[in-house]
Amino acid sequence: MTEKSYHESAARVAGAVAESVKYQGRKASRQGSEQRRQAILDAAMRIIVRDGVRAVRHRAVAAEAAVPLSATTYYFKDINDLITDTFAQFVERSAEMLGAFWANMEDDLKVFEAAASGDRASRRRQAENMVEMAIGYVTGQLRENREMLLAEQAFRQEALLNPALRELAEAHRRILYRGVDQFFRIIGSAEPAQDAQILTALILRMEYQGLLDGADNPDLDRMRAVFKRYLYLVMGL
Repeated sequence: MTEKSYHESAARVAGAVAESVKYQGRKASRQGSEQRRQAILDAAMRIIVRDGVRAVRHRAVAAEAAVPLSATTYYFKDINDLITDTFAQFVERSAEMLGAFWANMEDDLKVFEAAASGDRASRRRQAENMVEMAIGYVTGQLRENREMLLAEQAFRQEALLNPALRELAEAHRRILYRGVDQFFRIIGSAEPAQDAQILTALILRMEYQGLLDGADNPDLDRMRAVFKRYLYLVMGL
């Protein structure tokens, strides 16, 4: 697979997921009402990030969004619909962000593809570059997207308890794996799908640990050692 088809495939899957997200609550009929509905969803997410899913109640969301209580019950007949649509919006926004990420990787992917067929020294240098890029991704997420990471942790937990979220969870899994899968195809992995799952799991674990430790205290040496060990194994170095 060429770099161009890789980039298009990863970005296309993310775009398709974003477009496929379905909402349960009442649709807005005009621009002003859409803004109010959006304010309610954003308020519910802030509560989830700050206080947890169980703190999402119509009255609490209305106060957070600065809208009448009747507005939350108009758009969402019950709390389950409100929680489901809040996480649907999370998945939609995650897909858009990952689509943009893979689209912006074009130049790096060209370098990776060229190095995949190089000599051992060239591939080792590229492995080192990949390690630093992975560390940069994780630390960047911790610094700039902490609320999204917290929302993701809440989403994963709630999906275990709420059957309505399982389809969304599967869509989210697809966008996480797809770009990484194609990346491993470029560097010549014999099992790109499995490698994508392993690397994604490593990144998710490091993000979780980073949330516990704080964005200002990432264990960079540990991250580097783990990523290096894994990529060296995949690349036969």
